[in-house]
Amino acid sequence: MTAPQRLCASDALAERGQAWVFDLRQWGEPVRGFVLRIEGRPVGYLNRCAHVPVEMDWQPGEFLDQDRRWIICSIHGAVYEPADGRCVAGPCRGQRLKPLAVEEREGAIWWRPDATLQPA
Repeated sequence: MTAPQRLCASDALAERGQAWVFDLRQWGEPVRGFVLRIEGRPVGYLNRCAHVPVEMDWQPGEFLDQDRRWIICSIHGAVYEPADGRCVAGPCRGQRLKPLAVEEREGAIWWRPDATLQPA
C-alpha cells in the first residue's frame, strides 16, 4: 500500500473556494482528483461525472456553482452535494461521485491511495 500523499497546505483550501486538483491513476490510467473545503473539512472526489466519465470543472479547479452551494458538472449539468458527492439533480440523480480518502493533519491536506487509486 502506498503511503499517504501530501497534496497542499491547509490554508490553500478556502471554505467553498477553488479546489486543489491533482493527478493520479485509476487502474493504471491517468485521471484527476480534487479536494474542496466544505463545512470546515476537506472532501475529495475523482474528477469524473457519475453520468459520463468526463472531467467536471468549468475552469481549472472550479467545480462549484455561482452561489458556491453545489458541485456542478460543466458538461451535463449534474448537481452534486459537496459534503457527500450524492447527485441531487440531473441525469445521474441518486448516484455518487467516487470519494477519495483525504484528511487534514499537520497543517496539510493528505490523500491516502488505495488498491485502485495510486499516485501518478
